[in-house]
Amino acid sequence: MDYREFFSQFRHLSEKPGIGGKIKVLPEDFVVIEDPLPQIFEGRKHAIFLLKKRNWDTMAVIKEIAKRAGISHRDIGFAGTKDRHAVTYQYISVPAGAKEKVESLQIRDVELRFVSYGRFIKLGHLLGNRFRIIIRDVDGCAFDRTKEIIRELREKGGFPNYFGYQRFGERRVVNHLIGKLLLQGEFDEAARLFLGYADGSMEGDEARKNFWETEDVDRALEEFPRFLRYERTLLYTYKKTGSWKKAFLSLPLPIMRIFIHAYQSYLFNRYLSRRIEELPLNEPLVGDIVVQVKGGIPYRDRTYRVTETNLNFVREKVKRGEAMVSGPLFGFAMRRAKGIPGELEEEILEGEGITLDAFKKLPKPMAEPGGRRELLIRPIGLTYGYLPETGMCFRFFLPKGVYATSVLREIMKDH
Repeated sequence: MDYREFFSQFRHLSEKPGIGGKIKVLPEDFVVIEDPLPQIFEGRKHAIFLLKKRNWDTMAVIKEIAKRAGISHRDIGFAGTKDRHAVTYQYISVPAGAKEKVESLQIRDVELRFVSYGRFIKLGHLLGNRFRIIIRDVDGCAFDRTKEIIRELREKGGFPNYFGYQRFGERRVVNHLIGKLLLQGEFDEAARLFLGYADGSMEGDEARKNFWETEDVDRALEEFPRFLRYERTLLYTYKKTGSWKKAFLSLPLPIMRIFIHAYQSYLFNRYLSRRIEELPLNEPLVGDIVVQVKGGIPYRDRTYRVTETNLNFVREKVKRGEAMVSGPLFGFAMRRAKGIPGELEEEILEGEGITLDAFKKLPKPMAEPGGRRELLIRPIGLTYGYLPETGMCFRFFLPKGVYATSVLREIMKDH
């Protein structure tokens, strides 16, 4: 199953026909520029660089920089992972003592520019991202159809805030399934799926198929290509410890947590899709949890419950763009909805056979408290135009954790 087939289960909010087309035909068609938190430039212990990369996975380029500079990849801080098949700009921090080494590095399709001294950049230390995206292979009617779709979605309050396909995998759409197995304590089955699932379209798939059939770790270490570094890390650690649990815990933290995050994202997408079918997205109901919004940026840690008493007050705040209805990021400390929205949350959990306690019983680095996420996206500064012989060009800003591909999905309707 590829991501298009996987995403076909999630409903569109817009009912108008899409423009079709293709994104990321060239890396330059998808440009991402990070807007950092100003606080990262406070302090002297770390050197802050602007990293420009083309056709690089974020973790892969971080590891390459660390290897060449002679430092641990854990000493390099960054606020979030960016698209691989794209041209992206983001800030990274390295120990101040490594500034000269990093400054002198020459890596293919990578540019590093020293900006200032500051502090270690942690995941989430960003305001959001600016995008410039080209959709190719569209016809001359694309501009007018885009205009109609955007008008319809503005009337409905925004774009549905689905987690994008990057969370689940583009061709190996298994991250969420691995996450569920980890939640159930099935570390051996999770490893078998991570290492052995193959659809036959990618380099290394023959080695994956062999592992799926034989579960022979030694053979896998011989056959798995070097670029499958996380798979090889898992295999090496298992060979050393005999424990798939310890093997998963040996992965870099951002990679280790991808699987649980993917499962949380899958459940959120299911909730959002069901809500599109059954309940309003832009009209709070009694029992809903809403998140505060300031300057178009949702503050997901500032939430309050909708009650019979405050219902009209909250509806006015939503209309003014000062609050948004939220959905569940399931976890052990999540603030749960009540009423009809709460029943829908419970129904999804029961259907999966999962309890919130399962997120707490995970090994500590994997444990997930959960939270809330707004159901709608309102891109800031959205502009678009048709470029003859090229396609549609879009520019907009999105808060952190929001996917440009989910905005484009409503416009393209390509799956």
